[in-house]
Amino acid sequence: MVITGYKAARTKSLTSAKKQVNKLIASVRAVCEHAFAHLKNWRILTKLRMSPRYATTLLRPLLVLTKTEVAR
Repeated sequence: MVITGYKAARTKSLTSAKKQVNKLIASVRAVCEHAFAHLKNWRILTKLRMSPRYATTLLRPLLVLTKTEVAR
């Protein structure tokens, strides 16, 4: 499932509640994007030569470790 934010029309701006929802979605997405950026910088994903099912089980703990490293 993909959660997308609200878009303003040309003639109407967003309400404050919709702007807040967009900020929440962006903050959650930023964490994930930063984690994948770290994995790309470490070049872990380029060395990965396995099926996607096993890659997912490997990437989950790596993302957790990345999140704890960034939180320091």
